Amino acid sequence: MSSTTVTADAPRTSSLVPMLIIGLLFFVMGFFTWLNGPLISFVKVAFTLDDINAFLVPFAFYVSYFVLALPAGAVLKRTGMKKGMVLGLFIMAIGAALFGEFVRIRIYPGALTGLFVIGAGLSLLQTASNPYISILGPIESAAQRIALMGICNKVAGAIAPFAFGALVMSGIDAFLGRISAMEVGPSRDALLTEFASRVFWPYMALAALLVVVAAWILFSSLPEIKPSGANSERSIGHSKGSIFSFPHLWLGVLCLFLYVGVEVMAGDAIGTYGQGFGLAPGETAHFTSFTLICMLVGYLAGLALIPKVISQQSYLALSAVLGMVFTLGAYVTHGYVSVGFVAALGFANAMMWPAIFPLAIKGLGRFTELGSALLVMGIVGGAILPQLFAHLKAHFNFQLVFAVLMVPCYLYILYYGARGHRVGQHGT
Repeated sequence: MSSTTVTADAPRTSSLVPMLIIGLLFFVMGFFTWLNGPLISFVKVAFTLDDINAFLVPFAFYVSYFVLALPAGAVLKRTGMKKGMVLGLFIMAIGAALFGEFVRIRIYPGALTGLFVIGAGLSLLQTASNPYISILGPIESAAQRIALMGICNKVAGAIAPFAFGALVMSGIDAFLGRISAMEVGPSRDALLTEFASRVFWPYMALAALLVVVAAWILFSSLPEIKPSGANSERSIGHSKGSIFSFPHLWLGVLCLFLYVGVEVMAGDAIGTYGQGFGLAPGETAHFTSFTLICMLVGYLAGLALIPKVISQQSYLALSAVLGMVFTLGAYVTHGYVSVGFVAALGFANAMMWPAIFPLAIKGLGRFTELGSALLVMGIVGGAILPQLFAHLKAHFNFQLVFAVLMVPCYLYILYYGARGHRVGQHGT
């Protein structure tokens, strides 16, 4: 097992193998993260839920980031990034097994607990892998490297809804017809339990695969990186003594909170959005994939343009403007056209994480792990905004609610890309 440690003052080894390994981790993270969209539709049927309770799926998943990101940072201080990633995969495997079992026996709080545990493992992976890939090379080109990781993430995300649809949601419209025609009783419950059991073996297989990947990475040649050496405070110009001395980080945490909120709204809530126009669940279950395909196109555009043509911060500001344009387009149109604008938000959102994360951790030095953990806490935005959408759309027009939630988020992201990332740096 390699014990290589990379710092700013040590020569860097070839980054190809580390990039491939971290790319695999981003694929794993993407697959589980973007299952939440079709899972919302699934639990509505399996547990006979309304939208508000079904949207507890992303809430349980993303709130774990807020609860466990700081402990994850503390764990990484003790284990190092490599072993921390391995531990995260093992935790995810436990969560996948819990989710599969509790859904099989139709205990919804238990299923949500499984999702929370999966999110806990992912919070450890995110807290380690994002700064790892950011400081594997020059921080100025970090958006490019994170974009490559994002492609791995979103390819998995585009595959996940189709795989879930084929294995679990096939024939869902006919099944709903049968269920609606049945009276409440043992026969109906037995049919719902049979439907819920469809996820058991797929999730058990995923749990086993996660264990295999964790063991492989543990014995791989992935080098250890010391963030405190590779992301020196010298890039800001002077040493600072407290995490509160970096206002660009705290503004970045809020920016990431809002970004993840709009990303989850465009990806996970798009099925529910489409159902607002009367579209069938069997059709809307695949809508998340359309958002992810648009994100892939956005990543390719970012790779081509950053930093040769445009800086990562300028691209972030431009992406925020696009987000507002597409959101307003969704509001003034209807049906498939409106859904298309929501999916197009994937293109606008694609390069936001790759830009926000390195801008926010730039120059943190010995505070890099803590700053990374604080940013990962911001992922809780993916729990809050969809819950607001589910509650508000019960009382107001769903298109209006969508627009009112999204536009202010993009306005703040525009501010961070244009100016917020420079606050406290170089006298700004």
